[in-house]
Amino acid sequence: MSTRLSVSLPYWQDRDAMDALRVAETADKLGYRRLWVGEMATFDAFALATAIGTGPGRIPLCIGPLAVDVRTPATIAMGAASVAALTGRQVGVALGTSSTVVVRDWHGRERRSTAQHLEDAARIVRGFVDGAKVDFDGQTERTHGYRLRLPAPRCELTVAAFGDRALAVAARTADRVVLNLVTPEQVSRCARAVRTHAARAGRPCPALSVWVTAAAQPTPEIYETVRRGLVAYLRAPGYDAMFTAAGFGDTVRLAHSGAHPRDLAAAVPDRLADAVGAFGDPDTLADRIAAYRHAGAEEVVVVPVTTADDPAGLRTLELLTEVKDV
Repeated sequence: MSTRLSVSLPYWQDRDAMDALRVAETADKLGYRRLWVGEMATFDAFALATAIGTGPGRIPLCIGPLAVDVRTPATIAMGAASVAALTGRQVGVALGTSSTVVVRDWHGRERRSTAQHLEDAARIVRGFVDGAKVDFDGQTERTHGYRLRLPAPRCELTVAAFGDRALAVAARTADRVVLNLVTPEQVSRCARAVRTHAARAGRPCPALSVWVTAAAQPTPEIYETVRRGLVAYLRAPGYDAMFTAAGFGDTVRLAHSGAHPRDLAAAVPDRLADAVGAFGDPDTLADRIAAYRHAGAEEVVVVPVTTADDPAGLRTLELLTEVKDV
C-alpha cells in the first residue's frame, strides 16, 4: 500500500520522545512518500535520522527544518552527507529560522537579520550538497575552501517560511517551501507569494509542502495535546494575524496579554486546532487534505498525534492510507 502523503515526526510535549521511532516505523511500513525528521528539544535530528535510516525500511528522509542561527552551513551539509552515507537512504535537508526562544534562550545565540541569514545559509548549503568547494562572503555567513569529503548527497533543499521575506528567500534559493500549522487560506496566500517571487527571480517556482497535524476520531486528550502545541504560535508575528483572520481574535488577544501558557492552552478552542489541522472521521480527514491540496500544497505532510494507547499514531496513519485520493 502506498500514498501521496508524507509524515513528519511529532514531538508532543506530553508524550514519550521514543514515539518518534514508532511513528517512523509505521510510516515506512504503510508506504508513505517520505519522512520528515525535525528538531526541537529532544533528539538531535541527524542522530535520529541515522537511527531510523540504519533500521529496516527504505523511506526517504528530509532532515529539518534546522535553525540557521544554531548550526553552520558546513555542519548542516556534513550532517546530511553523513546520514546519506551511513544509511544509504535518499536524504533531503530543510532550513529555517526557528524562534527567539530556541535560538537565544536555549542555545545562547543571536538571531541576526533572519531573512538575510536564511538566504546566505541556503546559498552555502546548496553549494556544499551539490559537491562544490564554496567560497562565499555574505552579510551574515562566510566560508572559504571547504568541500564535503563524503559523497555529496545532491539533495533537495527546502526552506521553511511563513512571512513574505522568508517566502521570497525560499523562492530565490530553494527547491521546496514548507509551511507549518497554517490554514488552507494561508497556504493559498503563501503559494501566490512564492510564485510571484520566483517569477521576479527568473527561476522555477519551488514546490510547496505543508505540515498538517492530524488525528482520526480525536479524543479530548488528543485536543489537549494539540492545544499545548499551539500556544507558542498564538502571538508569533504573522501567525497572530492568521489566527485572527480565521476568527480567533479573542484567543490571540489573550495570548498578547501575557496569559500563563497553562491558562492559554485551556482557553484555546478545539475549533482553532481544526482550522490548522485534520481531525475527525475519514470523510473529514479526506476533505481537509483535499483543501490543502486545492490551496496549492504539492505535498501534504501528516503530523500524527500520538497517545499512550497509540504511540505510533497507527490509527490515523493507517486510516489515511485507506482514504481515496489523499
